[in-house]
Amino acid sequence: MDLYLPIANLSVNAFVIIALGGGVGFLSGMFGVGGGFLTTPLLIVYGIPPTVAAASAASQVTGASVSGVFAYLRRDGVDMAMGGVLVAGGVIGSVAGAWLFQLLQASGQIDTAIAITYVVLLVSIGGLMLKESLEAIAVTRGRRAAPPRRRRHHPLVAGLPFRMRFYRSGLYISPLAPLLLGFATGILTILLGIGGGFVLVPAMIYLLGMATQVVVGTSLFQILFVTAAATMVHALTTKAVDIVLAGLLLIGSVIGAQVGARFAARAKPEYLRLALALLVLLVAGRIALGLGWRPDEIYTVELS
Repeated sequence: MDLYLPIANLSVNAFVIIALGGGVGFLSGMFGVGGGFLTTPLLIVYGIPPTVAAASAASQVTGASVSGVFAYLRRDGVDMAMGGVLVAGGVIGSVAGAWLFQLLQASGQIDTAIAITYVVLLVSIGGLMLKESLEAIAVTRGRRAAPPRRRRHHPLVAGLPFRMRFYRSGLYISPLAPLLLGFATGILTILLGIGGGFVLVPAMIYLLGMATQVVVGTSLFQILFVTAAATMVHALTTKAVDIVLAGLLLIGSVIGAQVGARFAARAKPEYLRLALALLVLLVAGRIALGLGWRPDEIYTVELS
């Protein structure tokens, strides 16, 4: 069944888009990563213009996060205080990201900038996840000793002033650290249409030192509000949100997030991280190929 997307100005198969949203929602509920880091590049590969893909993916991530947050709230897996600070930083970052987005859009380089940024981020994160997951599998199989226990949180975080207690996360740190972390993910949300969870989750563990049982739920809590703010900013400034595309993605993602949250409790985490790392690197390779491969038609003409 084909549907016309008014903002993207093309027709798509509705079932393909719904299935894509369902798969990304599944990853959102399972890893707490929002899923936008895969939604936007997959939409680009499918043929959606990068600007529309990035803006519309943010609204899809919002829907997937709503479903996932409720699943983790039921099991008391959300640090509301930490989430509030992350959200505050994310909203401020969204405003800054909108200014940068419009600047790149005016220069005519937004599509290239989005694609290059995605390749760099996905290769970096995918490579780190692949290395970490292979090491974890080797430890579980007895092939190597477990690595020494890391610090509770990074020394730079420990040196920041104005400390406060985050009881659910078991931390006594400055709120400036999660505020800056939220700010960075807010910028990424606007520019790339991602929730920022694939950066946020490892940063919450290795930089802030949060308790692992609340990391995924708190990440989804932050993603929910920041992507909602990013969607509003895009709708009011760039006007690149395609409501039909976002609606199709939401149908699949809300269902997929619930299934992913249940699946996460049963599967072995090291093998899940390995599968996600390979998927991330595969998507990065496809986008990189699109940047370097010569198209059949070098020039296009658009009437406005």
